[in-house]
Amino acid sequence: MSFYGIAGLFISSYLWCTILWNVGSGYDRFDRKEGIVCIFRWGFPGKNRRIFLRLLMKDIQSIRIAVKEDIYARRILVLYMEIRGQGAIPFDSY
Repeated sequence: MSFYGIAGLFISSYLWCTILWNVGSGYDRFDRKEGIVCIFRWGFPGKNRRIFLRLLMKDIQSIRIAVKEDIYARRILVLYMEIRGQGAIPFDSY
């Protein structure tokens, strides 16, 4: 039983750290005048904590929505932005 207690302690500390560090939060900015798309996200502490992508609007091929179903028959919508030469970047899942 102590194994499950220790495992639960590690999982809960991991989840609390992701909440306190705001992992995954950020913003998306679409500037039509400049023709630039900026995507900013916070990651885990370390060398690559700040994730910042700056793309030109003319390099965006498409924006698509993918619908996935899980084992409980819930539908999950995932928004992707496809970029020339880089593939698809997932935005949000609802």
